Amino acid sequence: MIKLNSRQRRIIRIGAVILLIVLIFALAFILLRHWEQTKGVFSGSSSNTSTDSILEYQGEEFVENNNIETILLMGLDKFSEEVDNSSYTNNQQSDFVMLLAIDNAKKSCTAVHINRDTITDINVLGVAGQKIDTVKGQLALSYAYGDGDKVSCRNTVDSVSNIIFGAHIDHYISLTMDAVPVFNDMVGGVEVEVLDDFSNIDETLVKGEKITLLGDHALNYVRSRYNLEDSTNGRRMERQKQYLNALYNKTKLCIQNNEEFIAKSALEISEYMVSDCSVTRLQEIMEKVSSYEFTEIKTLPGESKMGAEFVEFYVDEEATKKLVVDLLFKLKE
Repeated sequence: MIKLNSRQRRIIRIGAVILLIVLIFALAFILLRHWEQTKGVFSGSSSNTSTDSILEYQGEEFVENNNIETILLMGLDKFSEEVDNSSYTNNQQSDFVMLLAIDNAKKSCTAVHINRDTITDINVLGVAGQKIDTVKGQLALSYAYGDGDKVSCRNTVDSVSNIIFGAHIDHYISLTMDAVPVFNDMVGGVEVEVLDDFSNIDETLVKGEKITLLGDHALNYVRSRYNLEDSTNGRRMERQKQYLNALYNKTKLCIQNNEEFIAKSALEISEYMVSDCSVTRLQEIMEKVSSYEFTEIKTLPGESKMGAEFVEFYVDEEATKKLVVDLLFKLKE
């Protein structure tokens, strides 16, 4: 048996906390590995800069609440072996986007599920990763304008910040889809009642039946949308939330029954991770989060429309502003 020194045991404990908390919010797309601080060249990202944003709402001025820490969680639409990061345009998109808001004053956490089809301003990057232009497009495409790694993550952070009225996002975590079936099977599968007709995609997924998702069937359930009766991303998001709740309950049981479960899971999935957080910073954040209350998963309000080629989601700006003010801002003194 290998004996661990105190530093190794501390890192494993950090991994345990992060694995549990992030899986609650990120549909098993996001999990710990031990990252070094980012050294990317894209200096225009809001993820590494301070902000004094002022937001006007209903005749009053609001400033960002310094008690709130935010983490952007991204699930990518490629397997790790499909990733092409040879240039500043790549073949990946962020299909799953969720913002985690940590309120240190109230000791609570809230998640905001953001539609990947949301139309927003996207930074176009030059060969050195610098911003050279801006285009309107689906949020998911922000990741494609980058290196398929940290620069792409920060470009997506900027696009989400544009959607939420310039609010600062502190950190990001992304993961390729390989981890979904891996972790799903580590918890022994996840039981759901199938919400849609998957007969054209996966005959094991029968609408209305309660089944235990295993292997690639879990990935089919949370990833698929084409060849379904309702192919919108909004419908897929409903299945993702359903799966997430079931996964959370199954994960808690595994942790209660096996004290080595989290550390083992972290090692299994860490190779699929990208983040800007150091181990020390993650420890500081997650030690607080682990004792906080999870409130709910919110969704940015808006409307889906058929564009020239693809479905486009437009946020309800007034309703979104209210959500952002309530969650991330405070009244200016």
